[in-house]
Amino acid sequence: MFGCPRQPAGHRPGVADTPTTRAKEYESVPSDGTSDAAGFDPERLWLRPTTPRRGRRPSFSREEITAAAVMLADTEGLDAVTMRRVAAEVGAGVMSLYSYAPDKETLLELMVDHVSAELTVPQPPSGDWRADLKAVAHQQRAHMLRHPWLPAALTTRRVPGPHTLAFLEHALAVLRPTGLDGAAKMEVFAQLTAFVAGYVAHESAQAAVSRSPAAAAATARYLAAVAADGHHPELAEALAAPPRPATPDATFARFLGRLVDGLDTG
Repeated sequence: MFGCPRQPAGHRPGVADTPTTRAKEYESVPSDGTSDAAGFDPERLWLRPTTPRRGRRPSFSREEITAAAVMLADTEGLDAVTMRRVAAEVGAGVMSLYSYAPDKETLLELMVDHVSAELTVPQPPSGDWRADLKAVAHQQRAHMLRHPWLPAALTTRRVPGPHTLAFLEHALAVLRPTGLDGAAKMEVFAQLTAFVAGYVAHESAQAAVSRSPAAAAATARYLAAVAADGHHPELAEALAAPPRPATPDATFARFLGRLVDGLDTG
């Protein structure tokens, strides 16, 4: 049953099933948030064959399309990932891509799961769930730093693919010693992922500022002036405190420790 992909909403019986007609059908469907209306069907995406079952065998694969999209996002950012650019990278016509991804949102799903194959899943967990959960977060951060577009993509994704599911399965196994029920464990993982994504987005923005000495100096002057105006005593005290270890890894570890060590599993 999973080998037969559903036709998109709006498909007309008797009309030839070609990339061009499929593209037109997807474009004509209103996006009301339902899977078919948005052109997104997780069963069709993850459980269907990765190459079209009808017609001439294409000269490229879904894997090649996804890898090309990831390369564009890594080097130029998500805005560079358009169906036209990806088609050019694999040497295909734009319409032929619609057999694999009806829209950019579906392509993003493929991209996220593609890079999730880089995540390692140590087996079995050590039993020290806090240490193991921190290891999960450190791996997520390194992963997102390699692919700076990931934090933004994760905010719009809908259903995890097979590689993402493998990492999720590991994270849930890490949390087994907590005694939390399944729903609570899912919440903890979602909380952790949201924290890491937000942290990396901020970290990347700060790194961009630090690469500009003029911008960094201007920020320091501004904060010094605000701290000295007498209206922000708490901020003045905080800025006067001795700096803590400021390497990126040490700073992340401190932030992460406050989150994980403070989790209530009672």
